Amino acid sequence: MTEGPPLLDIAGSVATLTLRRPSLRNSLTDEDLNTLLAHFDTLNRNTALQVVVLRADTSGQPNAVFSAGYNVGGFDNDPMAPLFFEKIPEALECLRPVTICALNGSVYGGATDLVLACDFTVAQRGHTWRMPAAALGLHYYPSGLRRYVSRLGLQASKRAFLLGQPMPYEALDKLGFFEALVQADEFENAVNNLVCRLNAMAPLALATTKKSLNEIAAGLYSEPSLKERARRSVNSQDFVEGRAAFTERRAPKFTGK
Repeated sequence: MTEGPPLLDIAGSVATLTLRRPSLRNSLTDEDLNTLLAHFDTLNRNTALQVVVLRADTSGQPNAVFSAGYNVGGFDNDPMAPLFFEKIPEALECLRPVTICALNGSVYGGATDLVLACDFTVAQRGHTWRMPAAALGLHYYPSGLRRYVSRLGLQASKRAFLLGQPMPYEALDKLGFFEALVQADEFENAVNNLVCRLNAMAPLALATTKKSLNEIAAGLYSEPSLKERARRSVNSQDFVEGRAAFTERRAPKFTGK
């Protein structure tokens, strides 16, 4: 695969976003960040999409790195760069389709927040997670800290930030963070199985339930909003189809309406 900014590929209801700078350990340049924001806008406008998979090209790396985070050269050009970086995982977390991170290498720094911003993560064994912000003299941005505590828990977040120590994926798996932690030869099947399971769900209920769960986790609970989403689902064609399929013991054919 040619190196360059993240590549977006759409096939039916599934989109794939691929980080493409393996020679830089997929560190994210300003061009990459702006490209990701543009891709997120495209994904949100495509109502046919149900699943987005975030991947990374690790070809040619002796030790696979999914992403080494923000390209440190950007700090020299703009000391406020970490605050701009926050927009990317925030936008990723808010994507309408359900997101899967296909984590096929170690992950460092701000890239860990990209993983946390995804709804599900399938990871390969034998890699590590590291957040060196405090070692660089950086207090992390607010939404990133929220995602850490929400997804990993307080004590694991303290280990990651305050100790800055590498955390093996096997340790994170014990926290229930990964949907699957598998060997390299099982990785693609595990990702594809999760994509298929999500694609079988009712699109409207899937997207709105994701939004509601994320709002609750972020302390943005609004009972009227959640009740309105529930009302819409009860009156949807998908709910009619789902009940009929259950009664007739067949696979449902959802339309997202």
